[in-house]
Amino acid sequence: MTSGSLLAICRVHALRPTSDAVGVSAIDKRAVEGPVKVYALGLTGDVQADRRHHGGESKAVYAYSQEDADWWAAELGESVPPGRFGENLRVSGIDASHAVIGEQWRIGTDVVLEVTCPRTPCRNFAQYMGQPRWVARFAAAGRLGTYLRVVSRGSIQAGDSVEVISRPDHGVTVADVFQGLSPEQHYRLSEAGEAGTYLSPEIRKVLRRKPAAEEAPAGAV
Repeated sequence: MTSGSLLAICRVHALRPTSDAVGVSAIDKRAVEGPVKVYALGLTGDVQADRRHHGGESKAVYAYSQEDADWWAAELGESVPPGRFGENLRVSGIDASHAVIGEQWRIGTDVVLEVTCPRTPCRNFAQYMGQPRWVARFAAAGRLGTYLRVVSRGSIQAGDSVEVISRPDHGVTVADVFQGLSPEQHYRLSEAGEAGTYLSPEIRKVLRRKPAAEEAPAGAV
């Protein structure tokens, strides 16, 4: 299985005003020092201002890969420090944007996180970044990062190892979900859910929509 490292842990630095119904966003996250506890709704000391769209147990933690941040730094002509995209975890050696739904990561010795769904860029993100057409550009690049739920609680700190300890056979990634599932992927992910793989409410909502072609893949019963 793949292994990498935890480069930084990021928590809210300041709440930012927004024009939506919530009125504030916790997207402004900065790296912190020392160990941080992880519980069912994320990191101790962090804030989820809008749990309907960017929080709750199925979106407890948002992770972003340094490799994707480096790509954006070259694209934007400026640094992309940990937390710049509102992530809680900046990882290296782990492809968060193409993680498989249901894949589990062990961080350090105790914490286990499970990949749930892709990040969907929104207007608050665009306002925070101050870049033209940011939502469209971020989506088109496909470097979305991933949300995770907490399977086992504990403490983590920068420098901890990040190890992929299990990966479902269905092979459907968070990028696949964001881009739109093929009939084959829809079928495989549905079958995995029926067989007991945890699927977040966000993924179950996607699966309630029929794929572009409704027929099951060849060989399916």
